[in-house]
Amino acid sequence: MSVDGLGTTATETETDEPGWEVDPDDDWALAVVATVGRQLRLRREAVGMRAADFAVAAGYGEDLVYKVESGKRIPRPEYLDTADALLDAGGLISAMKEDVKRVRYPKKVRDLAKMEARAVELQLYDPLTIHGLLQTPEYARGLLLMRRPAYSAEEVDQFIAARVARKVIFERDPAPELSFVLEEWTLRRPLGGRANLRGQLQHLLEVARLRNVELQVMPMDREEHAGIAGGIEVLKFEDGTAVGRSPAVTNGRPVTEPRQLRILELRYGIIRAQSLTPRESAALIDQLLGET
Repeated sequence: MSVDGLGTTATETETDEPGWEVDPDDDWALAVVATVGRQLRLRREAVGMRAADFAVAAGYGEDLVYKVESGKRIPRPEYLDTADALLDAGGLISAMKEDVKRVRYPKKVRDLAKMEARAVELQLYDPLTIHGLLQTPEYARGLLLMRRPAYSAEEVDQFIAARVARKVIFERDPAPELSFVLEEWTLRRPLGGRANLRGQLQHLLEVARLRNVELQVMPMDREEHAGIAGGIEVLKFEDGTAVGRSPAVTNGRPVTEPRQLRILELRYGIIRAQSLTPRESAALIDQLLGET
């Protein structure tokens, strides 16, 4: 249930298309993007502007304009702002940014974000990397650039946007209870460079100070470890239901059956007991920050 993400800062030109491909299996996204594209075309035609002229005025390729208007590309926010100004739409086109923002994330990420938005308690353990909800964009960028086969620039852009959007969980009111267990080695290895790691460690210390967050570190010298079977994620909801996932249970598929959830919670509880306390964990992270 974790999703990697990273962002790009390239300036958009005629050859660097300002948008993302639409997932052909995502019916809702297809419908939204088609509606936005149709509204853009109707507004352009209403002011008597040809697609070629709009492309020149906006600084984009004519082919890109046709792709957006035909619902084949998800336009970036700046594209809609430019169109709003050129077509004298009075904010109507810019207002569509909220709809577009939601569909630019992969469907599985939107589904996960919806569950996280309802959860009142989250128990999260990732043995391989710092959990996605805790990653800075720079650290996530470093991780994703190592992926083989490599992600396209467009995929990387989508993932980082989705990652940033999920971080609103830290701003919810009332705030959910968040418990994270991190592996010490993930805090020591400078993936993506030491500057990225330093920024990541500083961010962890900031998050650890939040009243609704319990952040613990599993030391490398532990002789017993209940998490060797893989990561664990358990989300609990206000109505008493829960959903969990782990590679060790049903091959990583989400589970809601009480017996399987009990297994996940048992393992997570033991992992927490074997880890450093939150205070000890913060002290270790601060020590590692000083060494980085």
